[in-house]
Amino acid sequence: MLYMETAKRIFRRAENSRVLLIILGLIIFNVARAQEPASLSAWKDQKYSMFIHWGAIYSTLGGVWEGKPVTKGYSEQIQSQGGIFSDEYGDVAKRFNPTHWNADSIVLLAKAAGMKSVVMTSKHHDGFCMFHSAYTNYNVVDATPFKRDVLKELSEACARHGLKFGMYFSLIDWHFPQAYPISSSNSDPITPEHHAYNKQQVTELMTNYGPVSEIWFDMGSLTAQQSRELADVVHRLQPGCMVSGRLGNDAGDFCVMGDNQYPDYKIAAPWQTPASVYDETWGYRSWQEHGKAGDKAHEKLEGLIKVVSRGGNYLLNIGPRGDGSVVDFEKEVLLLNGQWLQRNGEAIYSASANPFDTTFAWGEVTTKPGKLYLHLLQTPVDGMITLPGLNSRVSQVTLLEDNKKISCKITVKNGATVLQLPAGFKIGEKDIKVLALTCKDGVKITPQHLLKNPVVLNRDNATPLFSFSGIDYESYYRSRVGETWSFTTAKPAKLRLIYSAAEKGNSIQLTLNGSRQEILLDGGTEQPLHNQPGSLQWGPMYQAGPFWSGIDGTQGNVKDIDPAKPWTNKGNGAWMLHTDWQNDAPQTVPMDRNQAWYILQEITAPAAGAYLVGFTSGDGIAVYLNGEEQIVHNNPDRGTTQTEVLLLPFRQGKNQLLVKFYNRFDKPSTTWAINRQVPQVLYSQPVLLQVEGSGKVQTCEIRQAHPVSVHRNLRMPDLSVVMDAK
Repeated sequence: MLYMETAKRIFRRAENSRVLLIILGLIIFNVARAQEPASLSAWKDQKYSMFIHWGAIYSTLGGVWEGKPVTKGYSEQIQSQGGIFSDEYGDVAKRFNPTHWNADSIVLLAKAAGMKSVVMTSKHHDGFCMFHSAYTNYNVVDATPFKRDVLKELSEACARHGLKFGMYFSLIDWHFPQAYPISSSNSDPITPEHHAYNKQQVTELMTNYGPVSEIWFDMGSLTAQQSRELADVVHRLQPGCMVSGRLGNDAGDFCVMGDNQYPDYKIAAPWQTPASVYDETWGYRSWQEHGKAGDKAHEKLEGLIKVVSRGGNYLLNIGPRGDGSVVDFEKEVLLLNGQWLQRNGEAIYSASANPFDTTFAWGEVTTKPGKLYLHLLQTPVDGMITLPGLNSRVSQVTLLEDNKKISCKITVKNGATVLQLPAGFKIGEKDIKVLALTCKDGVKITPQHLLKNPVVLNRDNATPLFSFSGIDYESYYRSRVGETWSFTTAKPAKLRLIYSAAEKGNSIQLTLNGSRQEILLDGGTEQPLHNQPGSLQWGPMYQAGPFWSGIDGTQGNVKDIDPAKPWTNKGNGAWMLHTDWQNDAPQTVPMDRNQAWYILQEITAPAAGAYLVGFTSGDGIAVYLNGEEQIVHNNPDRGTTQTEVLLLPFRQGKNQLLVKFYNRFDKPSTTWAINRQVPQVLYSQPVLLQVEGSGKVQTCEIRQAHPVSVHRNLRMPDLSVVMDAK
């Protein structure tokens, strides 16, 4: 029974525990930075780039067809959204003669805006190529009176003016015969003929356009092999070219957020936010409402700062007119922020993410060796800035825009450094100021999420490491790629791993204070849980849905659900009682693509304890117990079903189990089950690395040893590290 008490300690969930979304301290960042390729480091250091959506046809139309605005969807997708016949659409190319196009002017605008690279659409969904392709005459040289390879001109202009060059490439093609049928989602399978065509054109782009910093694949729903093959073409021909995550199947070098999406958490992999000057469109729209350039510039500058403070890159789009000219409003927005970056760029370029494990109401933080940059988006309350855990002596505070020293009263209180700004220091409306703090002995921060004398390190007390994973655009979700802990202990300890059959056979990389050990979870010693699964009372099942959904998120609250009331955030979604559904018996339910069903069940436990429960699911699953997320993941290999076990910490009395079953692909149904008949056995395995008893801050991290991708979910929810006193 001693092990049962240990198991309770290992797997006990705190009722009010919070998931920490701000991750990765400076030590973790520096270790990762030392290992990454130089090309990746260079890409990450760019921080800010220009995105250009320019097409010979959609930019000429400017969001208008037959004299009327096409208000549905993005204007670069006007062929689909406006229901335009392909021959009529293609005829527009005969009008394309962009007399105002000047590649040098575009690149110089990007440079004046403070951007470090330019990424342009080589081909969008309409299939019209803005480069000279040998595989179709549907291109800017052969099908327009302009007869110039504008992509090559832009590549050469970038080289002349010292900017990196990248390109967008649509993986779907409305002009290619073998690319049909197409759907409204644009996330369609790629036929073998279409895939061969894509590889041919990507080979052209990687061969004929000089050094390419990144290739921005978009849309489609490729097989894992197709994604790997395209990534291999890129890396073989341009080893330093970064591949975007929208290639799918976790084959990208960096992950890409949704359009105009700004995550409120840090990501432990290279990533990028693509944003447009206007949320409503990426391509030129002649009837687009603009507003005030100063307001828009402030909005986009806040976006840039937020992205960089969370460790990402910012790709901001403009949509030139069909004549090649840049809209004056967009130019003004870029130049206004370029002026700010001329004064404050030190806090952006090559800067690292916020090193604190908290965010701040007054703004954002970036860092460089020996420096902290406080981006003040508003005046701090009472003119006071509290930096928790900062152990460095701040020797100087300067206002970055003019490099003038700021006379601040600096005190240390309760383990925090407190800055009292001088009287009268204010942040004006639509103004952002940066304070540069010089830390003479380097930036040293004690984590606030610091465990003291822990017995167990598990997913409940971990700081999760996130990325963005998925098979295609419709199935991306925030993946948990690793876990890290910061702790202090007065006594040395040996380490031991505890895991379930779900983790058995996997290899992990455990890093303790910079030392690493690769460990095969090969079974170890069996450790019965000594619980009594027969004492649990499983109530009837309730079903809600189906709902249109992705993997991430839910349609309603996940805690204290009342099945007698509508559940969804929109006030609908009644729960339906299914007395015919039983545990341990698989159920098959009809489900369209991009739909989810929810199962709610109440379990009563005579005492608090941990129990292994099995789950069968289809394309994705999310499990919540008493409002706490237990696991979320997809089905990366697209199998018909997937099974797993989870160690669930039931509290004494009533517990609510909520399970989301997700269907992404063209299967007419999904088979699911919640299984009670699971052997209640864990495994214990010793680790060579040992914990020091110094009382100093120590770090431990777990990741997959050989992941398919840095974005792939860890999927080891039952894995824990136990500290046994020596």
